[in-house]
Amino acid sequence: MQPPLTRPGNSTGWGGRPEKYCRRVALDAILYVVRGGIAWRQLPVEFPPASTVYGIFVRWVRAGVWQHIHDMLRDRLRVRAGRDRCPTAAIVDSQTVPAADTVPGSRRGWDGGKRTNRVKRHIAVDVNGLLLTVVVTAASIQDRDAAHRLLAGLKGDFSTIRLIWGDGGYPGRLLGWAKSVLALQVEIIRRIPGASGFHVRPRVWVVERTFAWINKYRRCVRAYETRPDHPEGQFVSACRARGKHHK
Repeated sequence: MQPPLTRPGNSTGWGGRPEKYCRRVALDAILYVVRGGIAWRQLPVEFPPASTVYGIFVRWVRAGVWQHIHDMLRDRLRVRAGRDRCPTAAIVDSQTVPAADTVPGSRRGWDGGKRTNRVKRHIAVDVNGLLLTVVVTAASIQDRDAAHRLLAGLKGDFSTIRLIWGDGGYPGRLLGWAKSVLALQVEIIRRIPGASGFHVRPRVWVVERTFAWINKYRRCVRAYETRPDHPEGQFVSACRARGKHHK
């Protein structure tokens, strides 16, 4: 099996100095930021310099390290629960979160429902609530529009998936497109007619619970990063930590 972390630069035949800091310490520093919600420059002195930790985080995001680690943990948990490693169904939903002033205006949008300028996370999870894929957009992007990218990425990563559950935000042409282009059947779980206030809906509650898990990691409660792939990396790293706690 391919190791989850990229090889040090000095071991690839291109020269360079050996890594100065233990990778375990760097990993703990990144998870410290995600869990505590602090700025990079507020890392305690027990960790490597903030610029070093941030640089490692960026390299791992671009190399797909977080996704690789998370996928390994998710597969292990699925097998332990008696399920096949490859899922056949998924639940999709979105969550809008506030955006700090460090997020460029081009990546934020007006959410009419929340009546605020935010960013939106679109995720797909398996029936256990374990993350399969995530896409971050401006909050002005409708769920049904972002779902094209979300479902295309999901199908590319998991060819075994055939069934998708979603709430009332995914109606219309998306259903026909998913069936004809991706061979995915999308079932809409609607609110109970006449019901008022909050009520638990079948299947949909699983993905809502996943959002509740992630919101315990304070760096994920608000969007801070300037690059769109960085918040996705932090989201996946939070799920990685959650998966580790389930072991």
